[in-house]
Amino acid sequence: MSSASGKSKYEIDMCNGSLMDKLVSFSLPLMLSGILQLLFNAVDLVVVGKFSGSSALAAVGATTALINVFINLFIGVSLGANVLAARFFASGREQEMSETVHTSITFALLSGVVMLFVGFFSAHGALALMQTPEDIIGQSTLYMRIYFLGMPFFMVYNYGAAILRAVGDTKRPLYFLIISGVINAGLNLLLVTAFHLGVAGVAIATVFSQMISCLLVLECLCHSQGSYQLHFSKLMLKGKYLKQIFQVGIPAGIQSTVITFSNVLLQSSVNSFGSVAMAGYTAANNIFGFLYTAVNSITQTCMSFTSQNYGVGKWKRMDRVLLDCILLSLGVTFVLGGGACVFGKELLHIYTSDPDVIACGQEILLYTTATYFLCGIMDLIPGSLRGMGHSTVPMLLSVIGTVGTRIVWIYGVFPLHRSLKFLFISYPASWLLTILMQVVCFYFVRKKVYRAGVQ
Repeated sequence: MSSASGKSKYEIDMCNGSLMDKLVSFSLPLMLSGILQLLFNAVDLVVVGKFSGSSALAAVGATTALINVFINLFIGVSLGANVLAARFFASGREQEMSETVHTSITFALLSGVVMLFVGFFSAHGALALMQTPEDIIGQSTLYMRIYFLGMPFFMVYNYGAAILRAVGDTKRPLYFLIISGVINAGLNLLLVTAFHLGVAGVAIATVFSQMISCLLVLECLCHSQGSYQLHFSKLMLKGKYLKQIFQVGIPAGIQSTVITFSNVLLQSSVNSFGSVAMAGYTAANNIFGFLYTAVNSITQTCMSFTSQNYGVGKWKRMDRVLLDCILLSLGVTFVLGGGACVFGKELLHIYTSDPDVIACGQEILLYTTATYFLCGIMDLIPGSLRGMGHSTVPMLLSVIGTVGTRIVWIYGVFPLHRSLKFLFISYPASWLLTILMQVVCFYFVRKKVYRAGVQ
């Protein structure tokens, strides 16, 4: 008997009945959560830039890539918690589900504390290594140190949300994000405009909002019924669950971190064209972020649905999950990617009125957004494989296909044809190559799964 039998109104039965409507119902709150997060981050930058000046804005902006490098690995591990919890929940293994929940939250808390100390004490040195200008490195260091004080809250929220997603609940994490985001925006205005705290005010507001979202997700888990209810007295680290979480999560985190690094290399190539191209890329990349968020929500949907169906041995339904997610991803990327391509000039005008910057941004958008459906397919296949518990080989193929292609392109091909157009053709080229490799990998893993299971 599955623990899903006493389902709350927030849970989704991923293993029975119609599929596409459930995929949409699951992915839409995830999509909105990601988009709202981007908007709330933009509010941080707007408030600090408008009321504390360009140096404060630059100081906050200078920390973004570095913070992402720090957190990507640990956030990737939360995908492992999601996969394992979904599998146990669907198959009704209540004891294993409960122990996975308590192990995940304990690990989230401990890793958050470790990141707090690492980020706090290495902030200045890491920023110096990135050649952060002397006139802003002090403010950047202050922002990072305060920001990392909130890491335990940030990690517990993300792992708690991963557990809720495992049982089909993507709505409540969205509600929690809306509440904490509104509080963050209000505190930003109060601390920056009324108390003139500048970058420190923005960082304090972020930490406080992360604490709110963390408390809300903990309260939700504590009052949930059934196998995923959280009891603080049962917090523990069980090696056998941690090992399974790491098997899926660490490769996902490494993949995300390495791809972030490849984008840093690409940024350096853009920088060689001067400040106009840099500004165009920054604006285009911001628009690109909304596309990524939409596609990533469908990838996470595919992973959760695949994991639950893997847990109950419904192999053919897993195939349908992947095919329906590909159709959903194609629809989303054609609408959003096509819209960004067609209305690129108008969207870029939100960020700048400089016609040269807009022209550069349009050129970049043309070669990335119009072909973004390839990226959606490229991410879905590893998402399905992770749902089956196979993460390492898809990670290696993604790194080879995307990062490897871009490095060869940037250092081997691009110098012979120096133009923004030629530089950004590396995106669809790397996506296409990675898809081909992932399809071969999926074929063999799928064959292995069919042989091992009983239909």
